[in-house]
Amino acid sequence: MSVSAIVLAAGEGSRMRSSRPKPLHLICGRAMVLHVIHALEKLQPTRTSVVVGHQAESVMSKVAERAPDWANVAFVEQLEQNGTGDAAAVGMTAFDGDDYDDEATIVILPGDTPLLGPETLDELVATHVANQNACTLLTSVLEDPTGYGRIIRKKDGQVARIVEQRDASPDELDIKEWNTGILCFRRDLLGPALRNLTTDNAQGEYYLTDVVAALADMGHRVGAVQADAAETQGVNDRWQLALAERELRNRTNRHWLLNGVTMLDPRQTFIDVNVTIGRDVTLYPGTMLQGATVIGDGCELGPDTRLSDCTVGNGAVVEHSVGHNAEIGNDTVVGPYAHLPAGSAVLSNATTGAFYTAPVG
Repeated sequence: MSVSAIVLAAGEGSRMRSSRPKPLHLICGRAMVLHVIHALEKLQPTRTSVVVGHQAESVMSKVAERAPDWANVAFVEQLEQNGTGDAAAVGMTAFDGDDYDDEATIVILPGDTPLLGPETLDELVATHVANQNACTLLTSVLEDPTGYGRIIRKKDGQVARIVEQRDASPDELDIKEWNTGILCFRRDLLGPALRNLTTDNAQGEYYLTDVVAALADMGHRVGAVQADAAETQGVNDRWQLALAERELRNRTNRHWLLNGVTMLDPRQTFIDVNVTIGRDVTLYPGTMLQGATVIGDGCELGPDTRLSDCTVGNGAVVEHSVGHNAEIGNDTVVGPYAHLPAGSAVLSNATTGAFYTAPVG
């Protein structure tokens, strides 16, 4: 089964109130758009087309540096933001060949859904292929889906169309099922449908969602897979960014708790997604492990300790201390109130004592 992906990451994200491009805002130490790319892991895409626009150079540089090799990332630039339909058409230009006789699956997803899980995308594509659908949507249900496009279904349960909030009638606004913006298509049907889009809507843009209605009206099968709303909601401002950080931190902490790490209070323990931790490690409240930090077995860290891109040997004890890009040896006692600057090291079996600053080099 051949699968390619288009990640839409061209928007400015003005509600973030930031000079940093929206796709590069960090959640648990990883840029938001990179979380989306990592969600494709089970699909192992032949090509991942990342559509950039606002501050394109910055986004391309960071994604090229940090994206996993299996994602096979390529970049295309949307010079003018003319809607999701236009962005998808731009994204299609990264794929080899033409779309007229290619029945491969193309997954399209926004670059601001960092909580999306690989299992959900895998189920979406598996359902799409098993049912021989032209299009399959990932939908969700909210008691108040204000702002989201609503899912209009046929009597047989298939999807008829998606109506955007601004274009919806009062009855359509009462529908609780909404479009997450995550869809998959047969390539040979998506390409021609994109070329036939118009801007006849409230925003004067090319809506990707109009492709759904076009395919359904032609008699093609359009299905849906329903996912948890907490996993599929986008991040549009700093409040939503904080909520996503909290949820992902809970997931990360649960993973380590189930793999031999003790946390006295998980709510006060902060672990980035690229951190590696050994067995029988105890983390006291206020511990922050960031970047690509690696913790050996049997360590005790904290309280109030921050280590970023550090390596900590087996059996080490680090309390009330800060380290950046430093090495801590086996069975070492660091702190309290030690500072380990970039490039420093504390040798195995050493004890630093209080208020210690490690020499560099």
